Amino acid sequence: MNPARDQQTVERRVHVGQGEHHVTSDRDVVLSTVLGSCVAMCLRDPVAGVGGMNHFLLPEGAGAGTDAGRRYGAYAMELLINDVLKAGGRRDRLEAKLFGGGRMFDSLKDVGASNADFAERFLADEGIPVVGASLRGAGGRRLHYWPVTGRALQRAVTDAVAPRPTPPRLPPVDAGALELF
Repeated sequence: MNPARDQQTVERRVHVGQGEHHVTSDRDVVLSTVLGSCVAMCLRDPVAGVGGMNHFLLPEGAGAGTDAGRRYGAYAMELLINDVLKAGGRRDRLEAKLFGGGRMFDSLKDVGASNADFAERFLADEGIPVVGASLRGAGGRRLHYWPVTGRALQRAVTDAVAPRPTPPRLPPVDAGALELF
C-alpha cells in the first residue's frame, strides 16, 4: 500500500452537453463542456460549497416533446438555479460565471451574441452577480469548471486538426506532435 497515493485525490470529469446541466458539492468533480455559439452558466454558492453548470443552445423558444425546452436559455437557467438551491445553496449567496456565445459563421445571424445578451440580462433581472465572464468573440472554447471552488479554465478550440502541408519550395519542416488542447 502506498500512503502517498492514498492521499492523492482523483479528479472526476463530468461532461455537460447541450441541453444538460449538472450540480454537485463534490470537490473532486470538474464539469466540462465545449462551446461555440452556445452559452454555459457556471453557478455556485461559495459558503455551501455547491454549484453546477448548464449548457444552452438558444436564448428562448418553444420546444416540442419531452425535455425539448432544455436547449433554451430560460429553461436551462431556471433549472440550474433551482437545483443548486435544492442542494443547499442560498439565493442571496449565488454567484455566476458565463462562457461562450462565440460568433461561429460570418454569413449567418450572430446567435452567440443573442445567447450572451440573454444570459447577462437574465442574471441581472434575477439579481445574481456575474463574477467572471468570457463571452462573444470568434470561435469556440473548451471549458472546465470546479463548482466547489469556483475555479474555471478555458481554452480556445480551433478547427486545425493537422499541421498545414509544407510549401513545396521551402525546406521540409519537422511537424512533430500536434497538440490540440
